[in-house]
Amino acid sequence: MITGRFAPSPSGRMHLGNLFAGLLAWCSVRRAGGEILLRMEDLDPQRTNAAFADQIRRDLERFGLNWDREVACQSSRKAAYDAAFGALEAAGLVYPCYCSRAEVHAASAPHLGQSEFVYPGSCRNLTEAERKTRKRAPAWRLRVPEQIWRVSDGLQGDYSELLSRDCGDFVLRRADGVYAYQLAVVVDDAENGVTQVVRGRDLLASTPRQCYLFSLLGRPAPHYYHVPLLLAPDGRRLSKRDRDLDLGALLERFSPEQIIGSLAYAAGLLEQDAPISAAELAAEFDWNRVRKEDLCLRLGE
Repeated sequence: MITGRFAPSPSGRMHLGNLFAGLLAWCSVRRAGGEILLRMEDLDPQRTNAAFADQIRRDLERFGLNWDREVACQSSRKAAYDAAFGALEAAGLVYPCYCSRAEVHAASAPHLGQSEFVYPGSCRNLTEAERKTRKRAPAWRLRVPEQIWRVSDGLQGDYSELLSRDCGDFVLRRADGVYAYQLAVVVDDAENGVTQVVRGRDLLASTPRQCYLFSLLGRPAPHYYHVPLLLAPDGRRLSKRDRDLDLGALLERFSPEQIIGSLAYAAGLLEQDAPISAAELAAEFDWNRVRKEDLCLRLGE
C-alpha cells in the first residue's frame, strides 16, 4: 500500500502553491487506495506557531483533503532526531562547524546558480586543539562522500548530484540546537513508512542528500514526484511573506471546487477549467497528464 504525506510548515497561511502540491499528493494516494499523513514541519519555534497549524488543518478540510492517522508535529519529535544524530555521530560522520553564514558565502559559490551555497569544508578536519580555540557555538555537519547520487523522479525524470561538489557537507543541527530539515524529514518519513513523496520542484536538489541519509540510517528512500511550481502572474515564485494568492483572499471570491478545477486544468489534469471536487479529481488522477514545467495561474480569467 502506498503511504504518502503532506508536510506544510505552519509559518503562515498556505498560499495556492502549497495547496497545489498538497492536492496532487492527496489525489495520487487516494487514486491508489493508499493512506496519506499530515505532518506539521514546525521545527523552528521562531518561525512557526500553533495558530497557523490550526488554520492549515481547517483549509485542508474545506478543500476536502482529509488525512489518515493523527496529525504529527516535528516539534515533538526531538528524541527521534537525537537518536538518529547520535548514530551518525558514533559512526564518525558528523563534525562541528564554527563558520558563520557570511564566512561560508565568502569561501564558496552558490550551487547551480541558486541561493544555497556549497560548504567548502573549512572545519572538516580541525583538530581537537583547534576546535577548543573557537568561540562560536558550532553547527553540526554531515560528511558527504565523493559520490554521485542518482534519483529517478516520477515526474522530472533522472536527477543526480556529485555530493561533494554540488552539495557539500550539510548541516544536520544548527548552532542553536534546532535540527535541520534534511535530517528531520528523513527520520520522519522513515519511521512513518512513507513510500511516496510529492512536493514542489524547488526541493528536487535536496533529494540526493536525503537519499544519502536514508542509506546511512539503513532505510529505503520513498519514490519522489517533484511537481511544477505555481508562479505569480508576473513570473515570481509564490511567497507566504508576500501573501501571493493567499487562500483566505481567494476563498472570498471562489469556491473550493472552482480553485481545484483551475489548479487541475493548469496542471493538465482537466481539458477545461471547470469546478471539481478533490474526490472527483482523485478518481481520474494520472501522473502521465501532469505537466513538468512551472505554471502561471490566473484565477477568474
